[in-house]
Amino acid sequence: MRSAADAPLPEEPLRVPGFARFWTGSTLSFFAVAVTTVAVDALVINELGASEAQVGIIRAVQFLPYLLVGLLAGALVDRWRKKPVLVLSTLGSGVVLAVIPALWWAGSLSLAAVAAVLFLAGVCSVFTAAAQQSVLPFLVQRPQLVMANARLGQSMTVAQTSGPPLGGGLVSLMGAAASLGASAVGHLASALLYTRMNVPVPPAAAPAPAAARLSIWRDIRAGMSFLYRHRTLTPLALSTHIWFLANSAAVTVFALFALRHLGLSPFLYGLTLALAGVMGLLGALLAPRMGRRLGEGNTVILARLLYPICWGLVALAPQDPVWGLVMLALAQSLYGFCMGFEDPNEMGYCQAVTPQQLLGRMHATMRSANRSMAVVGALLGGILAGVIGYHNTLWAVAGVFVLAALIIGFSPMRGARV
Repeated sequence: MRSAADAPLPEEPLRVPGFARFWTGSTLSFFAVAVTTVAVDALVINELGASEAQVGIIRAVQFLPYLLVGLLAGALVDRWRKKPVLVLSTLGSGVVLAVIPALWWAGSLSLAAVAAVLFLAGVCSVFTAAAQQSVLPFLVQRPQLVMANARLGQSMTVAQTSGPPLGGGLVSLMGAAASLGASAVGHLASALLYTRMNVPVPPAAAPAPAAARLSIWRDIRAGMSFLYRHRTLTPLALSTHIWFLANSAAVTVFALFALRHLGLSPFLYGLTLALAGVMGLLGALLAPRMGRRLGEGNTVILARLLYPICWGLVALAPQDPVWGLVMLALAQSLYGFCMGFEDPNEMGYCQAVTPQQLLGRMHATMRSANRSMAVVGALLGGILAGVIGYHNTLWAVAGVFVLAALIIGFSPMRGARV
């Protein structure tokens, strides 16, 4: 008898024209986000001189829209056509980000203005994410979902590889605020590509009668009920919520640790993030095979077990310009590899076991809870870094990653497959 690992691979999803255009537009967005990450950190920490607590607040503001409008966005996207939402929300991100270089050139940029712009860009991102994850199952067949998510993961990691050094170089050449103008252009180009994407709508996905759509809150409750009463998705969701708490605190402290504690230049800081992208690409390339051999559930569990090691390595990094950089490089490489092979399997599994009419609400429920935890994590990371120091905060964060791994490791996700 043939095992699941010996089964033939599904057809290449990039041969599907609709997915190919979606992939291209999403790849441009990934590059824009990668440049934005470095530019915002450099702008807030180096040019505007934010304190540790203020850095945490700025990072938390970026996740706040998921807490405030995430559930509503998921319910609305399930009711609306996906393509217009994707185009308009991506376009909105580009327009909003362009405000930061405009304010900088006018001499009016402040931390409060940066926070306001990032909040509005976050609102657009909420709808973009809901539409992206809801539209994918309409573009490819179910057996292609892990492969399609792997292709998106591969392009994301390429962006994470070249985007941070590119962002660091742009910051060194043009300044952090002006570099955000390049990110804005990337989002605008992505929106243009999405307009050329054909999204087939099968009869089963046709809008429900008006009488069945009277209460949007009932729709939201249905999505929450599905996620938190599902045999395998519930432990996955709880573990992921804890993971986001730890990860948000970790990346907040990492930016401060690298730029302020070790004194890395924006370019070297971007280079450490790029290493995560390099190894993430390798992980994404291996993701379909790992999912087929180990099962999607076991693949996600493996990644969760490795994350505490990543951040333990950062905590062990000495305040030395050479060895500190080496330790950060090792940590980011392992971190990126785990992200690379985990994400496609996690997303493909969630999309495969969720009915199409609930996709937007399921993902929105997951994202809203995740980003709510990220708000808390960013604030805690910034505050604790200023109170107990960078190293102690990183060790505490590693302990929270262990908790996330234990929750999913002792659950029905062990051995779970699409």
